[in-house]
Amino acid sequence: MKAEIVTIGSELLLGQIVDTNASYLAAELAALGIDMHFKTTVGDNWFRVQHALSQALNRADVVLTSGGLGPTMDDLTREAAASVFGRPLLLDQTALEDLEEFFRRRGRVMTENNRKQAHLPKGSIVIRNNWGTAPGFILEDGPRTLACLPGVPTELKGMFHAAVAPYLVKKRGEGSVIVSRTLHFSGIGESALEDAVKDILAEQTNPTVAPYASAGHVKLRITAKAENQAVCEALIQPMEDRLVSRLEPYFLGVNGATLEGAVGDLLQKRQATVAVAESCTGGLIGHRLTNTPGSSAYFSCGFITYSNEAKKRYLGVPGSTLQEHGAVSEATARSMANGVRKAAGTTWGLAVTGIAGPAGGSAAKPVGTVHLCAAGPDGACHEEHFFRGERLQIKERSAQAALDLLRRSLQKNVEEHRV
Repeated sequence: MKAEIVTIGSELLLGQIVDTNASYLAAELAALGIDMHFKTTVGDNWFRVQHALSQALNRADVVLTSGGLGPTMDDLTREAAASVFGRPLLLDQTALEDLEEFFRRRGRVMTENNRKQAHLPKGSIVIRNNWGTAPGFILEDGPRTLACLPGVPTELKGMFHAAVAPYLVKKRGEGSVIVSRTLHFSGIGESALEDAVKDILAEQTNPTVAPYASAGHVKLRITAKAENQAVCEALIQPMEDRLVSRLEPYFLGVNGATLEGAVGDLLQKRQATVAVAESCTGGLIGHRLTNTPGSSAYFSCGFITYSNEAKKRYLGVPGSTLQEHGAVSEATARSMANGVRKAAGTTWGLAVTGIAGPAGGSAAKPVGTVHLCAAGPDGACHEEHFFRGERLQIKERSAQAALDLLRRSLQKNVEEHRV
């Protein structure tokens, strides 16, 4: 069975809201073993909505829509669906009673335009809305099926689970499921990662492997299709083992794994602690480390030493170092890392200093110049980076690079001390 999603609303095209409904529905369809080849977003225009629905119904067995079922003039999904199926809109008495009861329970008067929501295409299977006002509906015409849901996420999710998912399972009959597992990697670019596993990508069948990037790290998604989840998992595991063995130095974990979580795991393995000294990142590193539950076991404290005076006073950075090398330099980053380690009494000290811009750069040290240092029991490791982007992007990329430097330093430390 093939499905397609059509999300409706000009606010989606204008970027005013993020289309979380489409990602939710896509994941639910995959879990049901239903393939999806297309997703369309269309604005609140009757002709364009009608065209999008017609096009989707010509290439998919089931089309799911989100949005356009409200009471206002620009809510046009009912009308467009009725036109595509050649059906009139009829008042559904049960839907009207549900609407009247919704307003009655809240002590509000139902305005006349709300009656519009109870007019549904003839022959609709009505999906009652226990979370809001607009009912949904399912239309069938031979091999074509259209399921229309409201755009409010809580309503859409509740109605999908209550009515649409059971309907699709019954329609699909005995079939298969689709299961995905995502592997997270850091410290390697998307193109380099793809090159490292290009032979595996070239020979993939079931499961399939797809690389993609997100903020600060890259991923490999392994997807299997089989008669049940257990068989899918059995297909996925050997592929995961093969990929991880190839890319082990960069591997963070699966599914919800994060770089800060991987750092925390490594610190706990060594029964080690860390403190951070941040200049250009302004606390982002500490923020990310403390986002992991249980981080108090290994994270001690953070110093946001933005000024040279703060670097000297709290971290013990020598004035001569700042004068000779500048705040953004290897010497200062090393002094900051060692200084915060000493001040906090931790196993590790992590430091970052740089120029986030848009001003402050020079020919010798352009905007985006960042120095990192991770200092531990066996010495310190320094890196210099040149990041591009807006101020916030440079700050975020600096925090990501600093955490990855600590991860690699800890990983090396773990290997060297492994019994």
